[in-house]
Amino acid sequence: MTAPPFIVSSKAINLVAEISALLERQNIALESEQELKLRKANRIKTIHSSLAIEGNTLSEDDVRDIINGKPVVAPLRQIQEVKNAIRVYDIYSQLNPLEEKDLLRAHGMMMEALTDDAGRYRRSGVGVFGEKGLVHMAPPPQRVPALMGDLFSWLKESDDHLLIRSCVFHYEFEFIHPFSDGNGRTGRLWQSLILGKLNPVFEHLPVENMVYSNQQEYYDAIAASTAAGQSGPFIDFMLTEILKTLQQNISEKAPNKIPYKVPNKSELAILALLSDNPRLTRTELAANVGLSESGVKKILSNMKAAGWIERYGSNKTGMWLVRYPDTK
Repeated sequence: MTAPPFIVSSKAINLVAEISALLERQNIALESEQELKLRKANRIKTIHSSLAIEGNTLSEDDVRDIINGKPVVAPLRQIQEVKNAIRVYDIYSQLNPLEEKDLLRAHGMMMEALTDDAGRYRRSGVGVFGEKGLVHMAPPPQRVPALMGDLFSWLKESDDHLLIRSCVFHYEFEFIHPFSDGNGRTGRLWQSLILGKLNPVFEHLPVENMVYSNQQEYYDAIAASTAAGQSGPFIDFMLTEILKTLQQNISEKAPNKIPYKVPNKSELAILALLSDNPRLTRTELAANVGLSESGVKKILSNMKAAGWIERYGSNKTGMWLVRYPDTK
């Protein structure tokens, strides 16, 4: 296994710590109907963002119409790009980001009918061009299989934090440029999948959306890493965007809080029970903690007001989202 070159800066170390702390505080547990709605809305935005970066001019409404089977008047290639992306994101949960064969499978679906070698590594040279000409000449095609094999071996075996590994993989993937076409959209998808192994929240906050909002900074970070001969600048950039996205998401979802004391023994017990089984009823909670049902109801009401828990769905079929309070 040959490890790719990268330097983890003090900034990156601090960002990993901040991101990890936010992830520990945010327990995503949505009831099935709510999750499906969120996933569908997010999927539309993700597909639009990733393809728009590559020059696809279809709008989010166009993407929604294609998903819903409605006719869209647009260039056939752009419609095909959307249809392919829909198929790939439909199997998102089936893709293992640590398996090279799954990468080839995803690329094959992403680029079907768009390139003759979909799902296969390129067999010719390729360069990345900008407004001023050649920006990056990728390694020769005969080296691609070995480079990708080494990259996946490192991804599986490295002891580095998964946040760091996801950024390094993303940069190295784009540097190798293993496919004749579709490298950008595939690389961004793969970092999202790697992050998903750290926390499922990243299925709802994918890298594709982060990059779409900061395209020039993204390309600048890639260029800075290439100039430095290691992916440190790209790591700093991506971790910063991940942290900003998580902070924004939490601030948007967190309920208004009232001043509240440190949780007592009964409250901590209920928080622990709901973390293990967010579908517990008041009757079941009362039996577990040895309190009356009315007592549990009052505790739940107080904890909801404090922002420690949030209810999704009906009393019969709903579930609780738990956010452990900061007790400092």
